[in-house]
Amino acid sequence: MTVAMTRAEPATPRLSLAPGSKVGIIAGGGRLPVEVADGLVKHGFVPFVIIAAGEVDREADFAAYDQQKLALEDIGLLFPLLKRQGITHLVLAGEIKRRPRLSKIRPTLGLLAIIPLVVKALRRGDDGLLKMLTRALETRGVKVVGAHEVVPELTAGEGTLTAAGPNQSDWRDIEAARMAAKTIGALDIGQAAIAIGGRAVALEGIEGTAGLLDRMRELRGHGRLAGKARGVLVKCAKPGQELRADLPTIGPQTIEAAHAAGLAGVAVEAGRSLILEGPTTLARANALGLFIVGLPAIELTNGEPANGR
Repeated sequence: MTVAMTRAEPATPRLSLAPGSKVGIIAGGGRLPVEVADGLVKHGFVPFVIIAAGEVDREADFAAYDQQKLALEDIGLLFPLLKRQGITHLVLAGEIKRRPRLSKIRPTLGLLAIIPLVVKALRRGDDGLLKMLTRALETRGVKVVGAHEVVPELTAGEGTLTAAGPNQSDWRDIEAARMAAKTIGALDIGQAAIAIGGRAVALEGIEGTAGLLDRMRELRGHGRLAGKARGVLVKCAKPGQELRADLPTIGPQTIEAAHAAGLAGVAVEAGRSLILEGPTTLARANALGLFIVGLPAIELTNGEPANGR
């Protein structure tokens, strides 16, 4: 695949919620749904939390909020639940590790109309499924919004965010990893890549970023990577991605794992990536001597590779 990278339009504008709006959160795994819920409270909106059964790491984190647990196979019950609760805006936050089993989906009158769309979306990958769910919700009067729109302080800024910054060789690694990440993103495979010595050496797959960094740590002692220093992890939104869900995310654990893998730093797209536990993440990167950089957003176009810096 021959592609070029061009400057992308800014992410969806940050949302100003009107008084009386009621925000729901579909909570998956990881820290993101917790930070979205707590951030909404700071902005004056107490969310209603829908816990994806079997996906949330610590249900106790949501004990202070009105909530209901919902199995993935009970997706048809989601629409009447949102209506009963008067939800006007919905945030999809956190990791969903598995997909609903079609044979166990409980049919409802509203769901029957979109079953063919669900089947089609499941075949198209994660982003296709998210886009289908978003359209189905919005046709029923619920506005789907991104975490970066309602809790903008989670969004990565542009430029070097840490005390340390990339050197010239790191910038070559950033460009190589970013091109690789955008390319696999176009195939809906993953959002991240690692480059060392100016070439991509590891790509994110189904194991996610944590698995990618674990693999990189193990590869340090093998073959052509033995003795290689530095290297960079880059995470990017997939080309054409539904930006209201599944934005690239890093946090303290990402920094710890990047350090264990021998990397010099991490780069993400500014305005289209989230930094969880921001002060802690930046402080840990500073303590370990890693850099974190927010890159201008880019997209893929046909043609020769272009310099995205």
